[in-house]
Amino acid sequence: MISVHKGVAHPWLCDVIGHMTTRYYVAMFDDASYHFLREVFGWSAGGDEPGWADVKHTIEYQDEVGSGDLLEVRGKLIKVGGKSITVHYEMHNLTRQNLAATLESISVYFDLQDRKAVAIPDKLRELAEPFLAAD
Repeated sequence: MISVHKGVAHPWLCDVIGHMTTRYYVAMFDDASYHFLREVFGWSAGGDEPGWADVKHTIEYQDEVGSGDLLEVRGKLIKVGGKSITVHYEMHNLTRQNLAATLESISVYFDLQDRKAVAIPDKLRELAEPFLAAD
């Protein structure tokens, strides 16, 4: 797994019962996904090339994240399909030294002009190969 995001559970990210609210778990995983796509595919937003669109998220909450906890999100490429990738993310609570949450994400390679999923090119598959084999 590669480290793709570090964050802090600030008090304003927490809900009325004192733990980080769902919207901010998703935000941290989303931020991590941009770093992951950059690390694996060299991709960043902008330009004429297609982007990535999330089509499915499965989140499992493992333990509470409280105000002030330090977090790290790590990711691993699980699968490269014809038009999609599957990535497994883990959010580690560095303060409590445990696993806080996991996210399995399926994203499609997305033509920004035609607004539809398109085939993942061979050059991106080649870039992904070392990340599939790692870990």
